[in-house]
Parts: sequence; structure tokens; C-alpha cells
Amino acid sequence: MRSTRRHPLLVPALLCALAVLAARPADGDGGPGATPGPQVARLYEEAADTTRQYEQGRREAEAQRSKALEYEKRLDRERRKIDAMHEDLGRIARAQYRGTEGLPLTARVLLSDSPEELLRGQRVVSRANLAVNRAIGRSLRAQDRLAADEARAQAAWQGLEKRNAELAKLKKKIEGKLAAARARLQGAADASVTAGSCPGAVRLDQPDGPAGRPWVAPVETYELSASFGSGGSRWAHRHTGQDFAVPVGTPVRSVGTGRVARVSCGGAFGIQVVVQHAGGYYTQYAHLSAVAVDQGDRVEAGRWIGQSGSTGNSTGPHLHFEVRVTPDTGSALDPVPWLSQRGVPL
Repeated sequence: MRSTRRHPLLVPALLCALAVLAARPADGDGGPGATPGPQVARLYEEAADTTRQYEQGRREAEAQRSKALEYEKRLDRERRKIDAMHEDLGRIARAQYRGTEGLPLTARVLLSDSPEELLRGQRVVSRANLAVNRAIGRSLRAQDRLAADEARAQAAWQGLEKRNAELAKLKKKIEGKLAAARARLQGAADASVTAGSCPGAVRLDQPDGPAGRPWVAPVETYELSASFGSGGSRWAHRHTGQDFAVPVGTPVRSVGTGRVARVSCGGAFGIQVVVQHAGGYYTQYAHLSAVAVDQGDRVEAGRWIGQSGSTGNSTGPHLHFEVRVTPDTGSALDPVPWLSQRGVPL
């Protein structure tokens, strides 16, 4: 699967986006008079946006969880260091006691052959105790800082988990509406093909064009299915295009700048659009559920020209894409190397 969109999101943007999505107006939500094509396109975009936000939030939550676990490991190490220091102090005290047979300091001074030597020893022990106490103090302060960091990481993780749960509910709701709208869209397309009357162009809100890119893939996110030249019982000879497995209603875009040479429906290709490009090439987009252009329209690379479907001789939702040297069947080229030569690897 390939997706050409990459939108890095910051954590605070998730709540804002969630609020915006939740506050969208209810127009086109599936009422009897709703037009399914634009509704599917809008819901398609909302579902894609919500999925991206959810995946970003999931990655950030996992990073926060890993950070909290790392802080917990460091806290354990600090606790072990403090325990070891306390044990060192105990050993020093026991050594002092055993070395002087448990006598108090005054008695040891009176009985000592060299009080200066005894006092020097006491100063050494005091300095050792002071060094250990200072080290323990530093470790305790470090432990306090780590505990605060861990608490913050835990709070951030829990906040992200809650936010992701809300996004997952919203995603499920949007996808439910999208499934229903897709079914209505395909039903309307099938009825048009059966009646032999092409549906009129449904103008879709166009996305931002691919800046600086003269050629693009016909769909943005996809899985490749039947390839050019493959055989099978579905085709009279060999497969004449490249199929892109996408759900009903997926926006289909013109791969390059050109003019709409044909919009038709019926027959093996169902609802289809043919675009003429410079250099004597034509591209065909077949098995559509809706069209968003009329014959003669000028289109730019990335312009939405229709929506995928399963009309005509089709076993399931997909886009059949061809590159031809004439507008008619029988002049097809392999689309994969043709697009690759134009900077669009599939």
C-alpha cells in the first residue's frame, strides 16, 4: 500500500482536530435527499484524517509509555544505589565498633598510645561518613526528579490513551456513515448503467493540487491488483490495464494535465472517463460509481475526475486504469512503466 500524504501532527493538534471533526455540520449525513457522491468524498477525507490522527496519537502514546518505563527503571537503579550506600555506612560503623572493642570515644582516647593517631582515624571515618551522606543526598534528589518526570510521562501517556479512545470512537462512527453512503452511491451507479443513462457530473470539493508534480498516481492510497497483460476468465484476451483495489467512492484523479475526451457508461467498463494528454496519450478510468467532470473539461494533474466503484464487468470495487495511444480500446500500453518514466513509481 502506498500513501503520498504525510502530515506530521503535534500532540496538541489532536484535541483541536477532534473538536473540529465532531463539530462538523450534519449536512450530507445520509438523509433521503443527500447526494451520495459528495457525501462519500467528504466522509472519505474525514475518515482518512481521523485515521492519520489516531495513528499519530498511538505512536506518541507508545513513546510516552516507553519514557515512563525508562524513568521507572532509572528510579529502581537510584533506589538500589541508596540501599548500597546505607549498607556501606553500616559496614563502616560495624568496623569501627569491632576495631575498638566497643569502647566509647573518651575511653579509646585515654587508652590510646597515640591520641593524635586515633583522632586522625576518627577524621578519616567522619570524612567517609560525610561523603557517603552527601552521595545519598544527591541520589535522593535525583530520585525525586525522576519520580516527577515519571509522573509527568505517565500523565501524558494516560491523556494520549484517552484521546486515542475518543478518536477511535469517532473513526468508527465516520466509517459507519461512509459504508452506508458508499452503498447508496454504488446502487445509484448500477441503476444508471442498467438504464443506459450516464449520471451527470457531480462537482466535488477539490483538494489542494500536488505542487510542482506534473504526474501523479490515479488514486492516492491503494493496493495493486490485476496487472497489465495478465490472463483470466474475466477478460476476452489479456488484461489491458492496471487495477487499483480501492473502496467504492474513493476519489479518482487525473494522472496529468489534459482534456476530458469521453464520459460514458455501459458495457464492460461501466462508467468511465477518458482524458487526452499531450504527446498523443490517453488515460482511461473505468468501473466508476460517479463522475466529477464533463466531456471537454480541462483538468490538471491531481484533479478529482470521479469516484471508484464496481460498475460494468467488475467482480468488486476497484479502479481500472489504462494508458492508450488512441481514445479507444485496443491501443493500450503497460501503465506501470509509463507512469514510472514520468516520476510516478507504483
